[in-house]
Amino acid sequence: MAEEKITLSAKDRKAVAWRHQFLQGSWNYERMQNGGWCYSIIPAIKALYPNKDDQVAALKRHLEFYNTHPYVSSPVMGVTLALEEGRANGEPIDDATVQGVKVGMMGPLAGVGDPVFWFTVRPILGALGASLALSGNILGPILFFVLWNVIRLAFEYYTQEFGYKAGASIAQDLSGGMLGRITEGASILGMFIIGSLVERWVSISFTPIVSKIPQQAGAYIDWANLPAGAEGVKTALLQYSALGVNGLDATKVTTLQQNLDQLIPGLAAVLLTLLCCKLLKKNVSPIAIILALFAFGIVGRVCGFM
Repeated sequence: MAEEKITLSAKDRKAVAWRHQFLQGSWNYERMQNGGWCYSIIPAIKALYPNKDDQVAALKRHLEFYNTHPYVSSPVMGVTLALEEGRANGEPIDDATVQGVKVGMMGPLAGVGDPVFWFTVRPILGALGASLALSGNILGPILFFVLWNVIRLAFEYYTQEFGYKAGASIAQDLSGGMLGRITEGASILGMFIIGSLVERWVSISFTPIVSKIPQQAGAYIDWANLPAGAEGVKTALLQYSALGVNGLDATKVTTLQQNLDQLIPGLAAVLLTLLCCKLLKKNVSPIAIILALFAFGIVGRVCGFM
């Protein structure tokens, strides 16, 4: 008689989805969301592995580094549940495979979560609620709170279910190399998205002055000879729109940062990011890197080169 297959029930998956709401509850600088992830998956681990030692081993492999947008983490959880279910049923899924799928998915999804939720859905709902609140309607803040959480909870639950159903087919195709191709493709996409966000999220400005060049008459706003009153303000604004920032003063000042931006915009930010990646690859503690960046920034500000 064939051994009965272990399957996660809808109740088990709902318990995981509920716990997953608290993914950020034990966020830390070392492994970030790993504590919240491990807490979320406990109901599934208990259902899949009756043996205590197997449960301990499973929780240990889920304490590895994990970090992504908390809402789009749900499909990653769904796929992971499917992989754990397959492993509990004897499929050839090792620790490296489980962790590889998590890492491969969390990167690209992190780049999707911010623009979709923080920069699109939330501002739209906030503007709707604020417009009602400004007119004295108490439904404004209530509508924002209710709609936001309905959208969030529905998205998280149904994407977890989608990941769980898709993950089962991924686990079954291990021998065909599909999992490796998905992981590799997701990693490449994640690197591309992270690279495109470097210039936006990493900001470095070198303030040393490279040159001071006197400007010819007409290339800057002659503040001393502007007409009096409103006419002078109007004239200054018109000249500023034509001359730009360089027209505010009789001397054109060029900083080191401006020269670097003309050469390759965002070069310093990219180099700093690559340096941090290299240090992390050499197992330097993330906390040590953060403290070093703080110290470098303070010294740079005091010494006047940043």
